[in-house]
Amino acid sequence: MKKLALIFAFLLVISPIAYSQISDLEKNALLDLHKSTNGTNWNISWDLTKDVSEWHGITIENNTVTEIDLSINNLTGPIPSSIGNLKSLRHLNLGFNKISGLIPSEIATIESLVTIQLFMNQLEGKIPSAIGNLKNLKELILFNNFIEGNIPESIYNITNLEVLHLSSNKLTGTISPAIKNLSHLKILSLFDNGMSGSLPSQIGSLANLTELSLANNSFKGEIPTEFSKLLNLETLLLFNNKFSGSISQSIQNLPKLLNFEFNNNPNDIEISSNDKNPITQVTIISQ
Repeated sequence: MKKLALIFAFLLVISPIAYSQISDLEKNALLDLHKSTNGTNWNISWDLTKDVSEWHGITIENNTVTEIDLSINNLTGPIPSSIGNLKSLRHLNLGFNKISGLIPSEIATIESLVTIQLFMNQLEGKIPSAIGNLKNLKELILFNNFIEGNIPESIYNITNLEVLHLSSNKLTGTISPAIKNLSHLKILSLFDNGMSGSLPSQIGSLANLTELSLANNSFKGEIPTEFSKLLNLETLLLFNNKFSGSISQSIQNLPKLLNFEFNNNPNDIEISSNDKNPITQVTIISQ
């Protein structure tokens, strides 16, 4: 009988282990996010009386938060700086909301991050200059915001990056020749910004590139012949820029190119597509 009583007492002691034992620091970071983005009015809100593991969009592994997916959930307001306390976070998806303010610089301290998806919001200011600290990052998807300034030079240090989707913002400046460092890049989408300068020939070394979307900017100069090395390229959108000259036939004849559009003035339009139905804008989100 005494033995049964001891077992029962032991079970009472360990029973909380069945719940997620995340640190107070991480829980408070989530509570800050809930408060800062008007959580009571989310489409699917959190019942704060329940365990964190039951909160919508939160994934917990080994008693730490590894994923936040609150896309299409009516978040309004800024991302709190305390998000930087989620040191095991791998995936952050806050897309299709009404998030405003700046991308907090603290996000660049979460070195575990693999994907950042903040697209279709109302974010302003610049991309954090230390974003290059995220060596594990594979996807940076920020399209359709109000982000301004240059692409931080540190981005070109994220050698694991596969998707860089910054379209439909207010970015300026040029593409650095250091783009060659992003050898795993599959999607480079910068269309509909205010970027300028010549295109670096080093883009031609990105052998894994499938989409290159640079339309609706102010890029100038000739299209580098090195683009003919992009044998996996399926989409090439270059229209509405200030390019000079024509584009090499070897680029137009790339073996996998399906969607291509280029013009260097309104009266000189060259369009080529294997299916004769080129598109003018491409948005691809890797899952």
